Amino acid sequence: MATQVKICGINHPDAMQAAVEGGARYVGLVFYERSPRHVPGPLAAQLARLAPTGVRVVGLFVDPDDRYLDQIVTTVPLDMIQLHGEETPARVAEIRKRYNIEVMKAVKVGEAADLDRAAAYLDSADRLLFDAKPPKNVAALPGGNGLSFDWTLLAGRSWAKPWMLSGGLNPDNVAEGVRLTGAASVDVSSGVESRPGSKSPEKIRDFLKAAMNG
Repeated sequence: MATQVKICGINHPDAMQAAVEGGARYVGLVFYERSPRHVPGPLAAQLARLAPTGVRVVGLFVDPDDRYLDQIVTTVPLDMIQLHGEETPARVAEIRKRYNIEVMKAVKVGEAADLDRAAAYLDSADRLLFDAKPPKNVAALPGGNGLSFDWTLLAGRSWAKPWMLSGGLNPDNVAEGVRLTGAASVDVSSGVESRPGSKSPEKIRDFLKAAMNG
């Protein structure tokens, strides 16, 4: 079965078109103002409507409050909410219940012990996403830093919920990442950019080919 791909951080119609035409299963819109990939609500709504049936639109949030979620969810057609901050299992459950939208929780991995945190979210999240822990500096983002973690940590592990591999993936290493982890789904953002926040349609197409044919 071909690997399912999420192209995250889309903020231009050209990138959306490349993702859709290349066979992406998920497209991600970032609602986090510190990120160079942040999209304001009106643009996000326009981009989301470019995604055809069968391509799921994911909204990425970092420790959002209900007011901000209300604002986005009521104006942007989202199929999934991705929580990429320090949200507790209780908060994940609360958001899932409030909006009745599928929720994916990011778990940040630096060592094997970090994977144990994933179990706490199995009752509240619909999906998990394993990303690299951000570097310990003030300028670091919660994700999208272009860093990978030791993929062998995931080898042979299984969870009761679907999960995605993220962190440092690019067209040259995604096939290896899938081979080492057994990931059925992968997520990429900075690995398909020409510069931070600027998606390259060519790299998107190359990544999708490598992931799905690798």
